Amino acid sequence: MRPRSWRRSDVGEVVGSFVSSLALTWLLFGRLTPLAGQPGFLIVWYLLALPIYFLVTRERHGRLVARDRVMTVLLTTGGLITVIPLASIVIYTTLRGLEALHAGFFTQTLESAGPLDPPTAGGALHAIVGTLQQVAIALVLSVPLGVLTAIYLNEVGGRGARVIRFVIDAMSGLPSIVAGLFIYAVWVSRYGFSGFAAALALAVLMLPTITRTTEEMLRLVPDGLREASLALGSSQWRTVFKVVLPTARTGIVTAVILGTARAIGETAPVLLTAFGNKLLNANPMSGAQDNLPLFVYFPIRSSVDAEVARAWTGAFVLIVLVLILFTLARIIGGRQGAARRDLAAWGLTKFLRRDAAADDTGDDLP
Repeated sequence: MRPRSWRRSDVGEVVGSFVSSLALTWLLFGRLTPLAGQPGFLIVWYLLALPIYFLVTRERHGRLVARDRVMTVLLTTGGLITVIPLASIVIYTTLRGLEALHAGFFTQTLESAGPLDPPTAGGALHAIVGTLQQVAIALVLSVPLGVLTAIYLNEVGGRGARVIRFVIDAMSGLPSIVAGLFIYAVWVSRYGFSGFAAALALAVLMLPTITRTTEEMLRLVPDGLREASLALGSSQWRTVFKVVLPTARTGIVTAVILGTARAIGETAPVLLTAFGNKLLNANPMSGAQDNLPLFVYFPIRSSVDAEVARAWTGAFVLIVLVLILFTLARIIGGRQGAARRDLAAWGLTKFLRRDAAADDTGDDLP
């Protein structure tokens, strides 16, 4: 039995229930009891609206539909509670960031910008270049290692799998400042501040997220694909790299996105490793380098309004950059992942016959 879909009258029932609850809450807070306070008023209003709505829908549609509608309201409320803070952050950052946004923000540095100059003086070219370089190096370091580790944990296993999984889980809760201190002690104390040192710290933060998410995606690949590949004479490594990984490609792209989002906005580790720089340093291997989190961190604490405005603009650009990377990754991963899933699902036999023949192992295929 499935409750029927919503109609206009159903919306009226929800609105009427909340209006009735509003009137009852007003009586409790304003006339009958000494209760006061806006947060308490909203909580009581919502808690009273649910039983009222249940009674109204039960009289009209029955108990089954009433339970379904109340649960729908609860789940919708949970979704709104989750979305509203995120939307508020994005909207507020956008409104503040547009104040100092100009074309030169992407082509200039802070080399000639002083504290008394207007917010439109100078730009964040040095920070944008530093962010892209550091994140790119961190991805080059963490993605292959994370994917290979996930393959070992899910496809190979062995005595060390439990220990490695425990270490990865422990690294997932590693504070970012600890990663920065580790790289500072190992690298910065010997070779000085650099964008590469910041990339090492970011890679430490990205590795557990990429590994754990990729492992979960590999677990979702049906065992039938592996069994079919092995039954046709393919080796285990070829099964993993030609069947399992293409099938889980979209999930792996999602793991990379999550790892990037975990590290791209971190300030503490890059403060100890890249240090920051108002000049453009396109060489991540030598010298202090800036990035967008540092570009926001230093001026946001200033008492000068122009520098604070530049910091908000940097935060806005960082949000836009993350959105662009996320969109591109989803488009590429979704398009190629769908094609490879189809290839692994219905073209498995022909695909593996060709690879098995290329190996020239001497095994006869059925």
